[in-house]
Amino acid sequence: MSRGIWRQVPALAVAAVALVAALAGTVYAAGKINGHAIKVKSLPGNRLALRSVPANRLKPGVIPSAQLAPGSIQGDRLAPGSVTGLQVDVSTLGQVPSAVHADSAESAKDAETALNAANAVNAQTVNGYQAGCKQGTRLFAGACWQTGPNASALAPAAAASACANEGGELPDPLLLAAFSQQPNITLAPGDEWSSDLTNLSGPNSYAVVTVSASAEINFAAFNVTKKFRCVIPLLG
Repeated sequence: MSRGIWRQVPALAVAAVALVAALAGTVYAAGKINGHAIKVKSLPGNRLALRSVPANRLKPGVIPSAQLAPGSIQGDRLAPGSVTGLQVDVSTLGQVPSAVHADSAESAKDAETALNAANAVNAQTVNGYQAGCKQGTRLFAGACWQTGPNASALAPAAAASACANEGGELPDPLLLAAFSQQPNITLAPGDEWSSDLTNLSGPNSYAVVTVSASAEINFAAFNVTKKFRCVIPLLG
């Protein structure tokens, strides 16, 4: 029996040497494997651990944008033209240079609008006309009313020669009565002319409504002289 075992020793030795060589070759081969040694398309995706390949290891354009989840790739990992805005995590993007200029332009526009508004408030003229009430007038009912009466005149002369030349007109009788109640305003004794006609009976035969110092509304014939005051628009 011992003779049989000795007969098998050479074969066992050869087998052991072959096993050691095979194992050594496998270790050597494992240490030498690189990307060139792997056959193209030989590794399926399900053999890669999740998140084991970072975005900066992917060739630009290898993943269609339609297959990317919204916000899945940061802006600094994007290849030009490889994805659409839907897939970009906008929180990782800086401000576009032209947007900075747009912000500046908008601020300048707002500043210009504010400046124009301030200038409009402080303006003394509007389209070449003086804005505000002249001395001797007071703002009332949206216009400038003369605070004192003019010398007595016929109603037509008061309306045409005096008030019209000032760019104004005789006042409405009800407003004149209201104006007479303003502080430090007193209508002239004997009534003042208003702008309303009454009792028209023929050519050059009419009466004009007047207002008394006590705010009573009366009328007087056209050929009687009365004191009056003019109402001038704010833009004089």
